[in-house]
Amino acid sequence: MSKLNLESTTTEKLLHLGEKYGTPVFVYDTDVMERQYSRLTKAFEGQHVKFNYACKALGNPNILRFFKSLGAGLDTVSIEEVHIGLMSGFQPDDILFTPNCVDLNEIIQAVELGVKVNIDNLSILEQFGNRYGSSVPVCIRINPHILAGGHHKISTGHIDSKFGISIHQSRHLQRIVKHYGIKVNGLHMHTGSDILDVDVFLRGAQILLDLAFDFPDLEYVDFGSGFKVPYKPGEKGTNVEELGDKMGEMFAEFCKNYGRELSLVFEPGKWLVSEAGYFLVRVNVVKQTTATVFAGVNSGFNHFIRPMLYDAYHHILNLSNPNGIERIYTVVGYICETDTFAWDRPLPEVREGDILCFLNAGAYLYSMSSNYNARLRPAEVLLHNGQDYLISRRQTLDDLLATVVKGDLEF
Repeated sequence: MSKLNLESTTTEKLLHLGEKYGTPVFVYDTDVMERQYSRLTKAFEGQHVKFNYACKALGNPNILRFFKSLGAGLDTVSIEEVHIGLMSGFQPDDILFTPNCVDLNEIIQAVELGVKVNIDNLSILEQFGNRYGSSVPVCIRINPHILAGGHHKISTGHIDSKFGISIHQSRHLQRIVKHYGIKVNGLHMHTGSDILDVDVFLRGAQILLDLAFDFPDLEYVDFGSGFKVPYKPGEKGTNVEELGDKMGEMFAEFCKNYGRELSLVFEPGKWLVSEAGYFLVRVNVVKQTTATVFAGVNSGFNHFIRPMLYDAYHHILNLSNPNGIERIYTVVGYICETDTFAWDRPLPEVREGDILCFLNAGAYLYSMSSNYNARLRPAEVLLHNGQDYLISRRQTLDDLLATVVKGDLEF
């Protein structure tokens, strides 16, 4: 369950980092990342399992190098992420490339780099087979048509999703594989994020395992991720221990019937980094209108888009005045649009200049940040072994303009 408050030592450390590096700033704690990774590995202890970190959640190369040191592989969704993964020290065999709606040229680049390729539509699979035949093995992403996940924008396994080859297209899938002699060495699914119900996850897994008997050359089955992390005080996350027990039993029975042991693969992203992240902002203004008291901070959805994009709840702490009298605030940003982090949120009294801390700030925040309103991206700081390290400096105006080409234009 998520915590209402941080330990006083953590609060003091974060306040110090806010002053040292300035605000806004993202802070990530490797102790929390390692705790989450360890919890997963223990839940599946004794099984032939591999965890690939989904780097789209938080793609700083230092974060990638840290997960590599723990023994994780890498899940990538763009050729650029593949390159960053290789630059971060991952071997090609430890990288799975799972794009969607890309053309064959991006797939070819991945093949040439030697990474594992995961194809999610029949058109590209047919082109792939025509080019490579049986010479390059491939993983296939299946859409099991299981409605899972929280917000509709993060559910990816339902019938209207753009992701994966429909389970109902399996007959034509088999025709293509047989005609071109394609070696299918992996099957994959990912039904969405924030999956709390273990049994819903297992239903999708069973569909994938039933299909697996049609492919005799499998080496692994990848069940994606989507494990739910708690965001609100008292909220529960996915019981990965229960999932480990049930999935282990299911997969062991499958391997027995399949005739040999395969690898069980997952690709957690948010699960590993969400709770490890803190986002620190400074209160610019406390503004009272006829209906609302606003706490306006020096950030916006250019840095922290999840509340606006997914209606996501992020718990907020007043680090500067944790014991203040509680009042009700609507916390907003400095973007010239409605960028509301929290409506009617009870907080210890907020004063101009106070530093607020958003929890669960590790996943899908810096990686989705932008320069909207010509605002600059903040710095990223990593806490590791009791020390703080700047792993991405704050942008400058020169950074913002670095790609602009004036050329011979005259006006």
